[in-house]
Amino acid sequence: MSQLFSPFQLGSPRGPLSLANRIVVAPMCQYACDLNGQANDWHLMHWGNLLNSGAGLFMVEATAVTPQGRITPNCLGMWDDATASAFEDTLARARRLAPPVPVCVQIAHAGRKGSSAQPWQGGMLIAPHQGGWETVAPSAIHLLEGEAPPHEIDAAGLQAIEDAFVKTARYAQDMGLEMVELHSAHGYLLHEFLSPIANQRSDSYGGNFAGRTRFPMQVFQAVRKVFHGVLGVRLSATDWIEGGWTLEETADFSLMLKQAGADYIHISSGGIAPQQKIAIGPGYQVPFAHHVRQKTQMPTIAVGLITQAQQAEDILVKGEADLVALGRSFLYKPRWGWEAAAALGGQVTATQQYWRSLPKEANGIFGDAKIGMR
Repeated sequence: MSQLFSPFQLGSPRGPLSLANRIVVAPMCQYACDLNGQANDWHLMHWGNLLNSGAGLFMVEATAVTPQGRITPNCLGMWDDATASAFEDTLARARRLAPPVPVCVQIAHAGRKGSSAQPWQGGMLIAPHQGGWETVAPSAIHLLEGEAPPHEIDAAGLQAIEDAFVKTARYAQDMGLEMVELHSAHGYLLHEFLSPIANQRSDSYGGNFAGRTRFPMQVFQAVRKVFHGVLGVRLSATDWIEGGWTLEETADFSLMLKQAGADYIHISSGGIAPQQKIAIGPGYQVPFAHHVRQKTQMPTIAVGLITQAQQAEDILVKGEADLVALGRSFLYKPRWGWEAAAALGGQVTATQQYWRSLPKEANGIFGDAKIGMR
């Protein structure tokens, strides 16, 4: 039997969450809101499409916990009743158009990478007089030369951001979402606290490993108290910069998160600064996930240039990760899970309207589903 198409369970205070297979749709920002953080028809189409992908788990893009925590003015949010209501309604409509699939929302604060233009508009910092806003970070260190530095977050600001994460997690709890992921990777706020590249504070939230992990751990513990489903963290395993956040620190922090009640770890890398030198290639982050899995014995998600069915299968067979996440591959091939099932002899669930799409060589991926024609 294919490992990729074997079931998997993630534990939580609510009880185990069963996934039909080990394929995860990774969270991918869409930058598609109309300046208000509210999900709209783009998300209905996008989510409905990916819920029909054959994946065992669908992760919604980074969802900002405050307006200031958005990457761009067009980013998705869940910071008040209006944004939460739009999210809940849009997701409910999308789920009615697809087989049952567990959903995870990744909640985030962009930190010094906020107030940016959409990627196709250059992605650069937008000044307040041009529709942007003042950004905040652990330290007043700019991301790029020539940019205005962020404001260093004071004690009151730290509490406000922690409270915002908790408020968003409560919305997720109230709407019955199966999973929440804290975005602590890719140079956004929680990663900024972890990395000495972005965190040069002299108080108890900076300096050594204990100081730099303090605020992300506080946020995690506060969210764990109010969200009772599966809760995990996405981490950048390395900054790819000398003197930055390291793989060993990632493994040590993952162990701390496990002890605090984390149900899984999602391993990515990079994003803290343009000085990074990434050794990119197929599956380039999988060894990081493997190391963390070995050290923590936690359920671990691998991600990063995993594009082929056999490649994903091999990662699982070798014990390098428990789940594999794909991003861009699902944008290009929204039925990637179906193709993988046909290649590996697996099965997926699909809406009846799509049953007749299969070529003869893919018969059986929908189980015993039959369709007559006249």
